[in-house]
Amino acid sequence: MSRALRSRPVLVEEAHRATTFEIFFDLVLVFALTRLIGFMAESLGPLTLYQGLLLLLWFWYAWSCYAWLANQVRADNGPVLAGMLAAMAAIFVAALVIPEAWQRHDGALSPPLTLAIAYIVVRGLHLGLMTYASSGNPQYRRQTLRFAVSTTIAWVPLLVGAVLGGTGQTVLWTVAFLVDYGGGRIATAASFGEVRSGAHFAERHGLVLIIVLGESLLSAGEGAGLAVIAWPVLLAAVFGFVATVCLWWLYFVSVAPAAAQVLTSASPRSRRRQQLASDAYTLAHLPLVAGVVYFALGIHLILASLADQPRHPAGEPMGWPAMVVLYGGAALYLVGRLLFLRLTIGGSPGQLVAIGVVLLLLPVARILPALVALGLLAAFLTAVVLYQRLPRAD
Repeated sequence: MSRALRSRPVLVEEAHRATTFEIFFDLVLVFALTRLIGFMAESLGPLTLYQGLLLLLWFWYAWSCYAWLANQVRADNGPVLAGMLAAMAAIFVAALVIPEAWQRHDGALSPPLTLAIAYIVVRGLHLGLMTYASSGNPQYRRQTLRFAVSTTIAWVPLLVGAVLGGTGQTVLWTVAFLVDYGGGRIATAASFGEVRSGAHFAERHGLVLIIVLGESLLSAGEGAGLAVIAWPVLLAAVFGFVATVCLWWLYFVSVAPAAAQVLTSASPRSRRRQQLASDAYTLAHLPLVAGVVYFALGIHLILASLADQPRHPAGEPMGWPAMVVLYGGAALYLVGRLLFLRLTIGGSPGQLVAIGVVLLLLPVARILPALVALGLLAAFLTAVVLYQRLPRAD
């Protein structure tokens, strides 16, 4: 063990692929996202949705930082393995306190402060591992130092907001994210860092998305509780499953393979590959993941509503909040897919039409019974998939 801790970092090669340890790391992140769904479902409203989005941005940015790190040096070796295990523990702790992230308890640990400290540990460990990975690489070392400035400055509003609570907490935590993320983008503007393995980078983002899709089914299913034997609940669950399969197809079958080929075909040290990794994967995958989270929240709410209304087989209309997260989540996913397409293999006007139709269906779904509203969305996504499968000229 002591020899491993003294060892030099093992650099990633072009043929490197995702390891089982990295998938394990991704599972902890997705656990945090499922806790976010439960947090937002408890008191659905504009403020709660924004707070959930803010935490989602935190966790995604932290995951992205470790995804870049694992594309520089192997994650399953020596100090990087030890550091990422510690980061996983911190993410797990942060995820556990998410439901009480804006609550305070007398005579007990403060959930907001616990969450803030856990996040600081995650980001601090990343800086330490970046320093270790930059051994023998002066350019990467300079980038690490620039990166560390905004990261550590962001810890101030993060901690102060956790102590203040309430509106001040929301405002200061927003400032903390903007400083952390914005400063990181500025610091790495000159060089995003070498993408040593394009296949590995594309695979990591695909794996985390497929895990999010799978976990979204579990989170949505929790809304049914013990009422799954009721036919409206079962039918709604099937509609949700069909819609989720459509989201899977629209990325993994129709987009991901060709996009990954674009990334891997770019020269490893080229600006083109760095830009693709930063924009098409780190940035464009955020609306994809966020769309799945909000989409799952919408299904969760519909299943819970149907389970609580045995006398209304199709359920009563859900109203604006639930329909906004359901249809808005699907639209956000399609937006992320469009951005991903435009940045890699190119998009088409039909992608914009699909997004527009989802948004136009939103006010209609608001007045429909819950089961019908979910079925309508599943039917539309199925139509989009069938349209994508139509042969067309290049």
